[in-house]
Amino acid sequence: MPEAGFQFAHPWLLLLLLAPLPVWLWLRLTTPQALADRYRDYADARLLPFLTGRHDLPPRQQWRRFLAWSALWALLVTAIAGPRWDYRDVQLFRPGSDLVILLDLSRSMDVDDVSPSRLARARQEIQDLVEQNRYARVGLIGFATLAHIIAPLTEDDNSLLALLPALSTDLVEFKGSRLTEALQRAEQMLAGQPADSSKHLLLITDGDFADENLEETVRGMAEEGVHLHILAMGTEKGGLVPQSDRTPLRQRDGTPVMSALDEAGLKKLAEAGNGIYQHADYRGDDTEALLDSIGKTSNAEVVANQITRIWNERYFWLVGLAMLVLLPMYRRFPRVFANEETA
Repeated sequence: MPEAGFQFAHPWLLLLLLAPLPVWLWLRLTTPQALADRYRDYADARLLPFLTGRHDLPPRQQWRRFLAWSALWALLVTAIAGPRWDYRDVQLFRPGSDLVILLDLSRSMDVDDVSPSRLARARQEIQDLVEQNRYARVGLIGFATLAHIIAPLTEDDNSLLALLPALSTDLVEFKGSRLTEALQRAEQMLAGQPADSSKHLLLITDGDFADENLEETVRGMAEEGVHLHILAMGTEKGGLVPQSDRTPLRQRDGTPVMSALDEAGLKKLAEAGNGIYQHADYRGDDTEALLDSIGKTSNAEVVANQITRIWNERYFWLVGLAMLVLLPMYRRFPRVFANEETA
């Protein structure tokens, strides 16, 4: 819960508030007042601007402009000094697990046997998982025939969430579905993590892989401590695979391509990977089960005696006031010209 308080993030910048004093002194010393007084002996005051080529404002208006500039300067300096007056203390927490999400981007993920589509549902599941995650650093790999690292392992959930809307099957050039390369890429990402961190993979897919000896590969990774969990997308009834123009994808003989969930094959993979199998649904039970499984093997811990204070910055209030001070400068007909015309 936020607590009350007040401070500046950079209080030493407040010394710049003294700048109007030397500016005022400089203006006083550089004003050619003596020359103007000499000219007044030979010309009327209203003709002096045409004689000297200068248009000096009346002293009162000059003073008013200087005060406006000083107020603007004070507001901006105070803003960059970083005023803040409420905060919250957060206990530091060290994740004890690493989770790499393997997202299937093959064309079959565009099938709409689940609403709105398998891939759209997958993005929603990833968002739920990232927002509820408290145990692991999360990375993301997209794959079809080839695998691509979309996000490295990170604790910055917002950066990963920002990538989700752009994920589509159009990102991959080849539309097959091969898992082996994605597993190798994930293994390379996990190799650089702390030795005491538990390692997990989450495969989000509809199955039907073309890889050989896939179960043996997954079983070998499990023996090295890498758990493979599976979140299945789609239904056993399946649906037509669409092309980019939403027309059905067809085989060489003209028959439309169907894609159905390979539930039996995916369950075998999860068993071989010493992980759990979940079918995606709307209720959130799948996400909770996955996070619980990761949490059981997590070495996450609270960092003892380390609390960070997060301040709520309030500089924007002063920036808004500065904009109000500047607003009269943008009038179409300045008041000084109007006064001259009526004179």
